[in-house]
Amino acid sequence: MKKVIIIGGGAAGYFTAINAKELNPELDITILEKGKEVLQKVKISGGGRCNVTHACFEPKELTKFYPRGEKELLGPFYKFMTGDTFEWFENRGVPLKIEADNRVFPEANTSKAIIDCFQSAVDNLGITVLKNHGVNSVYQQDDKWVINTKNQVFEADFVVVAAGSSKKVWDLCETLNHTVIEPVPSLFTFNIKDKRIIDLGGISVPNAEVILVGSNLENSGPLLITHWGLSGPAILKLSAFGARILADKNYQYNVLVNWLGQDTNSVLEELQELKKSQAKKQVILKSPFSDIPRRLWERFVTASEIKNNQNWADVSNKQLQNLANELTKGLFNANGRTTFKEEFVTAGGVDLKEINFKRFESKKHKNLFFVGEVLNIDAVTGGFNFQNAWTGGFICANAIAE
Repeated sequence: MKKVIIIGGGAAGYFTAINAKELNPELDITILEKGKEVLQKVKISGGGRCNVTHACFEPKELTKFYPRGEKELLGPFYKFMTGDTFEWFENRGVPLKIEADNRVFPEANTSKAIIDCFQSAVDNLGITVLKNHGVNSVYQQDDKWVINTKNQVFEADFVVVAAGSSKKVWDLCETLNHTVIEPVPSLFTFNIKDKRIIDLGGISVPNAEVILVGSNLENSGPLLITHWGLSGPAILKLSAFGARILADKNYQYNVLVNWLGQDTNSVLEELQELKKSQAKKQVILKSPFSDIPRRLWERFVTASEIKNNQNWADVSNKQLQNLANELTKGLFNANGRTTFKEEFVTAGGVDLKEINFKRFESKKHKNLFFVGEVLNIDAVTGGFNFQNAWTGGFICANAIAE
């Protein structure tokens, strides 16, 4: 009987174990989890509802959500894709639903549905799960792998490293002669102290454009003002694609925000029309743009050097230009970052050049596999990191089950 040791009791580890055992019931599979609990990230993802995947059903389109791993995941996605994820869970009594923003959740609306599905599969298949079993070393002896934990020593024919973003596990990978790309945070809020947005936490605009000054990185989407600065999908995606650049800048950088997603000249023309049509009304009293809430509009008016009691008729051309600039190319200085805790993701991990993505197997050692976030693969928020875990786990399971 071939023995399989899976290091890490998270999404990728469980998915690999269940698929491998279903494909080959002769395998003896043990999951080693260093913590007191398994599936912790599954539990808290999506506000406790578990954002299982994303409703993007075209492999090439799907890869575009991965700042690191785009090229490598294309082939694997042709083998196991978001549609396969739907089918996998539905076949096991966990129907999924697509929400308005294309994120996918269990119909039950709780991560417990996914955890219970995994736990019952593991119990029914006779897969051993050992908690409080942190791995201290892994090495090859004769044709076997030897895995040391503080509790006991294991021997295995196959080892799967599925331990997520863990410094200890990355150190372990280096002892196996693998290169680890220095991890830096991905997905974070931009820390911005600026009087235009201070005390406006909770205000959002539906479709802003954000540009990272001095780079070719830009993104658009909903933008949220928080107590720390700027967040929301537009910012989080920019932080993911800019993770390396922003780390190199030591998180001191400037961003240009187009709050309306419109070009400056067309906004200036709209403002000039308002100067005529609303001549006797005070500028500050009402936002003429439905996307800009009144409190935010008041800040832009003040920043444009327009007085509180000034009417549209009395606004100078220079003030109108200032206002158009505030609305479409406001410059903000960011200093530091605040991690988006629930979806904590790291850019970095085992170098992708050292992995055979037809099997998710090490190119340096036969029968050593890597799945999930231990690899230098990460994605924007929206269920993509879990899809990487499911795809890698499924392909790895097939390779081992052969």
